[in-house]
Amino acid sequence: MKTVRTISFLVFFSYIKCQTLQRSLLDAAMQHTNSQNYLEENLRAVTSIMVAQFLQKLTYEKVQTIVKELLDLAEKCKSLKPHESPSECCHQLMTTFLEHICNNQGLADRHVFSDCCNTNNSARHKCFLSYKKDVAGYSDIFQISNPEQICEMDKENPVPVKEKYIYETSRKHPFLYGPTILTMSACYETAVQSCCREENKTECFQIKLEPIRKYVREISLRHHHLCEIGIKFNHKVAKAVELVLLTKKQPRANFSEIAKLAMDIKNLHQICCEGNAVACVLGRSQLMNYTCSKQATLSSKITPCCELPEPFRGECIINSENDKPDLSSLPLSRFTEDQFVCKQFTDKQDDILQEFLYEYSRRHPELAVPVILRVDTVYQNLLGKCCKLENPLECYSHGEEMFQRVVRESHEHVKNQCDLHEKLGASNFHDRLIVLYTKKAPQLSAQELVIFTKNMAAAATKCCPLNDEQQFACMENSAKLILGALCRRHEAEPINAGVGHCCDDSYAFRKPCFDDLQVDATYISPHLSCDQVVNLNEDLCRAQEEELQTEKQKLLSNLVKQEPYAAEMQFQSVIVDFAHLVEMCCQAEKSEMCLQEE
Repeated sequence: MKTVRTISFLVFFSYIKCQTLQRSLLDAAMQHTNSQNYLEENLRAVTSIMVAQFLQKLTYEKVQTIVKELLDLAEKCKSLKPHESPSECCHQLMTTFLEHICNNQGLADRHVFSDCCNTNNSARHKCFLSYKKDVAGYSDIFQISNPEQICEMDKENPVPVKEKYIYETSRKHPFLYGPTILTMSACYETAVQSCCREENKTECFQIKLEPIRKYVREISLRHHHLCEIGIKFNHKVAKAVELVLLTKKQPRANFSEIAKLAMDIKNLHQICCEGNAVACVLGRSQLMNYTCSKQATLSSKITPCCELPEPFRGECIINSENDKPDLSSLPLSRFTEDQFVCKQFTDKQDDILQEFLYEYSRRHPELAVPVILRVDTVYQNLLGKCCKLENPLECYSHGEEMFQRVVRESHEHVKNQCDLHEKLGASNFHDRLIVLYTKKAPQLSAQELVIFTKNMAAAATKCCPLNDEQQFACMENSAKLILGALCRRHEAEPINAGVGHCCDDSYAFRKPCFDDLQVDATYISPHLSCDQVVNLNEDLCRAQEEELQTEKQKLLSNLVKQEPYAAEMQFQSVIVDFAHLVEMCCQAEKSEMCLQEE
């Protein structure tokens, strides 16, 4: 049995594209067994995830105090029947938790939650959720540079090391789902125990812990993005996203099975995004048990996953390889050639659109989710127009050409970006993005624009060397996350009407909308002094190359804000002058005076 499980683990972890992380996950999974009491054994940890994600500034000790007070209520949620909804069971837990914060005036004042406490239950919950913030700057006692301290804590009592990892991860990543935090905490604990036996602990920690951090950062972004879709757009969009993802992963499953699962997953995402970690863990466990009970009809790729213990089973299925589709069913052309399409569209519009989405997704696993949703939107608009005509078939029979055109246009734009990246090089490509996006969103600070475009430039550096098909999907998938973050920034503090339109109008066409966005003609730049445009002092002479690059790009952004219609060559000439100025003055005897004078 152990050999079979080992093979299963290795198959699962081959899906995680980092061998070091595969090893950490494998080591952790091998120490766990299938347990009927999984939630009961981890109830305290799961409750602490919920508390730390809402009260991000609270100390570890105070989080544990609140957890202790909530455990009795959490106990009632752990013995859920297969047909029972975790949201119903755990609603009282969330209500009691929020009441606890509001009744403790010190907590409410310290965390600026007083306004939330003056509202009723539903509005109160939404208000608390709005205060959650992704935070990268919190201090971390688990620095790789402090292995001795971590090992000393682990030697004294290994449980608090794992608990404190859960606490730190939860408060830094408030939208990361509870089951993922539990999985990675098990990996972290196993890695620590392994490294503390090594002579060179620092090197071991670097090798084993950095991949865990990287995975957590990346999947946290994806979870936050899924939450944004559920909040900003209607439930049909959220379900469509899940239907595409699920169909690409399990294309052998029939439409009705996929549609049911997509709805279940959408509902689970809503529970997890609402911050109820207990309900999230319960819900995922239920969903994965159901998925494994149907593995014969869903996918041949999840069998190894279903042999794993919790919490690794869920993470395995999510990261599993896409299955190969069986395309023996009716051809896709029936959606553009069947004379009864309009009757179906009139009688059951949602059904025919979902079935089209399912059939198109399983035939095009190479396309990113937003591209497939663009095709689906084009089809919906086409039927909405054609089915009002006397001869609708003549009208919608051109659908296939329209689908090809929307894919081709999206593909060509990505190719143009990658050609430009190759022509300019990474640094100059980043500069080009700063010029473009400062014109589109000049209300953002220069620092914000540099960071935002840095992420876009990094995506191009990662995606553009890939083959044509992978490059297309990679750039589209990266753009949806980066633009999602920009739209969350707009939601928190509105940028301008153009950005708002692109964020709110259509999830599928969000990227093309931003690509086409022009100069914000309504923006009037305030007059800036020289010091506000660029920071010219001798600190520049001590700056690392990356810091110098950032200052140069902030200057570029501020110049574009002042003269958005100036030719790009003019901006570049100023940037070249700036580089020469820094180089010359930093070699001068009195560099500060030289910088100010020049």
